[in-house]
Amino acid sequence: MNLKVNTRSIHAASIIDLEGEVDVYTAPQLKLQIINLLDKGVRHVVVNLTAVDYLDSTALGVLIGGLKRLRERNGALDLICPNPRIKRVFEITGLDRIFDIYATEDEAAEKLKPKEGAQSVE
Repeated sequence: MNLKVNTRSIHAASIIDLEGEVDVYTAPQLKLQIINLLDKGVRHVVVNLTAVDYLDSTALGVLIGGLKRLRERNGALDLICPNPRIKRVFEITGLDRIFDIYATEDEAAEKLKPKEGAQSVE
């Protein structure tokens, strides 16, 4: 199955919407998208896994690599993952302790909102 990748911005972050399967064949698309955002100066990335049917260890490696790259630049990589089966993969591997995982885009957006009185860095 193919992977559809779409990127959009919300507040001071970029959201990568994924649809399909993220595996050894398609994970390089995700990696490239994260690197492209880093090259553009993005420091907060949210990967939306809502429409993902399957992900393998290669996908997990890409997400960990993206998180590492972003943290090196004082950034963050969060996940939106409402699918209990996909979320279970993060729990089994212990990755739910290193990623902020949200059930909905609204939950993630709440974290991304600028705080009252805070200056925007855009």
